[in-house]
Parts: sequence; structure tokens; C-alpha cells
Amino acid sequence: MRDGCVFCKIIAGETPAAVVYKDDLVTAIRDIHPQAPTHILVLPNRHLTGVAEAQPGDVELLGRLLLAATEVARQENLGGYRLVINNGSEAGQSVFHLHLHVLGGRRLRWPPG
Repeated sequence: MRDGCVFCKIIAGETPAAVVYKDDLVTAIRDIHPQAPTHILVLPNRHLTGVAEAQPGDVELLGRLLLAATEVARQENLGGYRLVINNGSEAGQSVFHLHLHVLGGRRLRWPPG
């Protein structure tokens, strides 16, 4: 856990959140500022600042993020959905703990922004 990281505090149970999925490697929560009718964040339980920090030994963790996102989309009955990972402030990352966005519940446009 990294001091001051809001996602680390949520994962540790120190800060409340609407948890929709949790296993030994990842936690999924509802976004408090949703950008679509369904907007869920899938977080690794271990702190990584962003996807660029991942190492070859993190392959299982990164795979679990994708599988958990797929499971969350199924639980939410999303027929179509978008998965987004922002890396760095220029890409829109505002919390520097790796997280994957699951967006759905409406028609999503392309390009995204």
C-alpha cells in the first residue's frame, strides 16, 4: 500500500467504495464520477503507479485485470463495453494507481477524445 493513495485505501477497506468484484489480485469499484451509465474501475490490489511500471512478472496481474473487467461487464449485463487504461497525466490519468475503466450502458463514440 502506498501512503496517500486513495485506491490503496479503498482496497484496504479504510475508505468506503461500492465494490462490485474482489479477488486475491484485483478489486473493482463503481466510479464516483461516471462517464457512462456503467463506469467501473478495476484496480490491482498491489500498488502500481501505471501500466508503464508493469514488469514481465506482472503478466498474471495484468491478465487478471482484463478477466475481471470481462466478468464485471457480464455481471452488469453489458452487451458492448469499452476498456480504457490511461497512463500518465497527459493521457488523463488522475489517480496514480493503475486502473482499468469499464464503460458501457450507452452507445460509445469513436474516437474517444
